[in-house]
Amino acid sequence: MKFIKYIIITVIITFFNSFEYRTYAQQDAQYTNYMYNTIAVNPGYAGTRDVLSIFGLHRTQWVGLDGAPVTNNFSLHTPINEKVSLGLSFVNDRIGPSDENTISIDFAYKIPLNENSTLSFGLKGTANLLNVDYTKLDIYDPSDSQFQNNIDNRFSPNFGAGAYWYSDKYYLGLSVPNFLETKHYADNNSSSLAKERMHYYFMGGYVFDLSENIKFKPAFLTKFVSGAPLQVDLTANLMFDEKFIIGGAYRWDAALSFLAGFQVTNSILIGYSYDMETTKLATYNSGSHELFLRFELFKNTSAKTINPRFF
Repeated sequence: MKFIKYIIITVIITFFNSFEYRTYAQQDAQYTNYMYNTIAVNPGYAGTRDVLSIFGLHRTQWVGLDGAPVTNNFSLHTPINEKVSLGLSFVNDRIGPSDENTISIDFAYKIPLNENSTLSFGLKGTANLLNVDYTKLDIYDPSDSQFQNNIDNRFSPNFGAGAYWYSDKYYLGLSVPNFLETKHYADNNSSSLAKERMHYYFMGGYVFDLSENIKFKPAFLTKFVSGAPLQVDLTANLMFDEKFIIGGAYRWDAALSFLAGFQVTNSILIGYSYDMETTKLATYNSGSHELFLRFELFKNTSAKTINPRFF
C-alpha cells in the first residue's frame, strides 16, 4: 500500500509542477473561476473594475486523495487615478510535501482606445517562499539522499507582464506572470535540478444580452507551458436579473465543471464551482471544490446604482 500511495503522490506532483529529474518547483496555481480572479495571471487587470476590489478564494483539488493541491488566494486592486492602478495578491499553494507562499505587487497603466474600450498594460513583481517537508512522504527508498534535507523558506524573486483589452461587453488578455525560469536545487551538490517554466496565458470573453434580464457570457483561458500539453478552459455562464449566475466549463481532456454565483449586493459577489475529473485520476478522488468571495468599494457612493459587470 505504501508503494501505491507513493506512486499516487508522485503523479500529483509531476502533473502539477514543472519537474526536471527528481526534484520539483511549484507550477502556477489552477483556477476554475479564472474570469473573476484574472489578476492572478494578468497584472493588466489591476484597476479595470474602477473600484477597490477585494477577492478571496479557496480551492480544494482532488478531494479524498492524499497530498492533493489546496490553494488559498487573496488579492486587492484599485485605480489610483484615471491612468494608474495598483494591486496586491497573496497565494498559498500546498501540494503533497510542499507549501509555497507567493506575494505579488501589480502596476497597471490604462490607455483609452475609444469611448468604449481601454487597453491596460501591467507589470507584476513577485516574491516566492518554498517549503518542502519530505517527512510527509512515504519514501520508497528512505536512504535516497534527495530526501534527507528539507527545503525551508527558499526565496526566489520573479517578475511578469500582461496586456488586457476590455470594454463593458468583452475582454481579451495576454500575459506571462513569471518571466524568470527559476532553478531549485535539492542538495548542496546540485545533483538534481527542478526548473520553473514560463507560463503563457491568453484569455477572452464576451457578454451577450439575451433579454432584458438574461446575460450570456462565453469565456476561455488557454495556458501554454513548455514541455506540457496545451491547457484550454472553455466556460459559459448565464446571469439572471443581475443576481444569479449559473454555468458550466470544460477543461480540455481534464475536467467538467459546474459554476454558480450570487450577486448579494452591487458590492458583494459569492461563487462556487465543482470540478469532476475526466481523467483516470477520477478513480482516486471525488472531485474539486472552489469557493470565492468578492467585495468592492465604489468610489462615488452618491452616484446612481451601478449594475455589476459580468467579469
